[in-house]
Amino acid sequence: MERGTGLLDTCTKDGAVDMYRKPAAKEKTGGWRSGFLLLVSEGLAALAFTGVEVNMVLFSKSVLRQSNADAAKTFSTWMGTLNICTLFGAFLSDSYLGRYLTCVVFQVVLVIVSKLSDLPRIAIDQTFLLTDIRYSMGLVLLSVSTQEFMLEPKGCGKIGEMCNQPSPAKLASFYVSVYLLALGSGAIEPALATLGADQFDEEDSEENKSKTRFFSYYYVALNLGSLIAETVLVYIENLGKWVLAFWISTFCGFLALIFLLSGTSRYRHTRPSGNPISRFCQVIVACVRKLKLDLPSHGEGLYEVHAKDEKECAQRILHTDDFKCLDRAAVMTPSDKILLSSKGQTPNPWHLCTVTQVEEVKCVLRLLPIWFCSIMASVVFVQVLSLFVEQGATMNTQISNFHIPPASMTAFDIISTSTFIICYEKVIVPLYIKLTKKEPKMPSELQRMGIGMVISIVAMIVAGLVEQCRLKYANEREISSLSIFWQIPQYVLVGVSEAFIYVAQWEFFASQIPDRLKSLGIGLSMSSSALGHLDRFFFLSAALIAFDLVLFITCANRFKCIEIEKRDDAKETPALP
Repeated sequence: MERGTGLLDTCTKDGAVDMYRKPAAKEKTGGWRSGFLLLVSEGLAALAFTGVEVNMVLFSKSVLRQSNADAAKTFSTWMGTLNICTLFGAFLSDSYLGRYLTCVVFQVVLVIVSKLSDLPRIAIDQTFLLTDIRYSMGLVLLSVSTQEFMLEPKGCGKIGEMCNQPSPAKLASFYVSVYLLALGSGAIEPALATLGADQFDEEDSEENKSKTRFFSYYYVALNLGSLIAETVLVYIENLGKWVLAFWISTFCGFLALIFLLSGTSRYRHTRPSGNPISRFCQVIVACVRKLKLDLPSHGEGLYEVHAKDEKECAQRILHTDDFKCLDRAAVMTPSDKILLSSKGQTPNPWHLCTVTQVEEVKCVLRLLPIWFCSIMASVVFVQVLSLFVEQGATMNTQISNFHIPPASMTAFDIISTSTFIICYEKVIVPLYIKLTKKEPKMPSELQRMGIGMVISIVAMIVAGLVEQCRLKYANEREISSLSIFWQIPQYVLVGVSEAFIYVAQWEFFASQIPDRLKSLGIGLSMSSSALGHLDRFFFLSAALIAFDLVLFITCANRFKCIEIEKRDDAKETPALP
């Protein structure tokens, strides 16, 4: 008995398992060693993807010969598809495939098909499989199609040097490759972020702090990878060397896979928990069947089971009083009580649901208003990669004999984001404690998101003012003598607002969603950005975000946080009236 207890003491308390489905040992799995490999993998993957993403507008204009409006539309549609695909990846991750093998196996199928049968069977966390083969296929196909078909005549594709109009077949190869890339990259993101968070035991106070920091460092890794792409690769692309830049992106994608594979034996995993859509439908159907039943007061007598009887040892969620109509799904009828009293009998899930199952639906419903409010704020960050770049392309980009690629200006966004995240934790907070001799009351995730929205309003106003100044110095060809460095303030402000909004958003959705739906929570936050007169557009964006901020504050004030029952407090028997 003591030996068994000692074994349990060395394992994580959050139910995580290792690659062999055994309880994960704290010393041998997870922690920052696993987290670091995932951070490096994310940084390389971000470098690979951003190398294509950041100059998509320029590629569309110079190689595909699209107008400014069509190029911006192509980019926005592509980015919207990418962000919607995060929900697809989250669904696969939480439901059936998990958070690891999905990426790995499909990438291995692409690289070494003959050795597929030799791979160890890891039937637990399988997240990136379907997604990453599409990711790699997209990069390879884009590189090959650009090399063989797109750049005609030879040497075209530089700024101001148009290529020949591509044929429909060539356009088709381009769109297939970039949308495969969007599908793979979008679907992999929520799974990778959640897999990283899984490496830290939330039941351990120290590891739980590391889990919170992981999201910050994850965003820093993403930004550092993007920074290299937006400086080095953008410069190569602006010289017209698109093929070289795309093959570098492909190589970095394979390096990302190598780092991901290198930590296979150390990763902690959570088992996929089945289709959440069917669970949600069960709650709705059970609720409709019992519309005529009276609801008990304060949730008394509602059906719940012990955690060890619940599939995959899922955490139990405490009952809440909002959306009371859904509680009918957990009300036990006389026939349900008879069935439960019979040994070995389980209730029909389409007639009787647990309180936890009902609360899962409530959690998603409570998150939807917050998610909706984040959509408008995300519009700002889409503009950084499209309209900001177009604005910079019509400004003075020369320093002596050196030409500054307009897309490289997004480096100021990335630098400000990463610098603020690191300084906030390593400099600002310790300095505050040293000066005041007390621990600061840190703003909540919702408060940080609100602060970020305020900063994004200022960023859009500044962008509008810069656009007005640019127009004053524009010539007949709409090329302005105003230096492109006037864009620095708007990029810096957008970067700081990202640090507030995105990191807080990930932490918030991850903390307020049940265990079964963690990737869906991250996917929701990542998908929020799916949805001539630039100065007016920027000012309109500022006004819309201001309205969105008011709506967000209203929703945030009414939001009720999820309450998870402590594992040690779980009862052994169903709660009967």
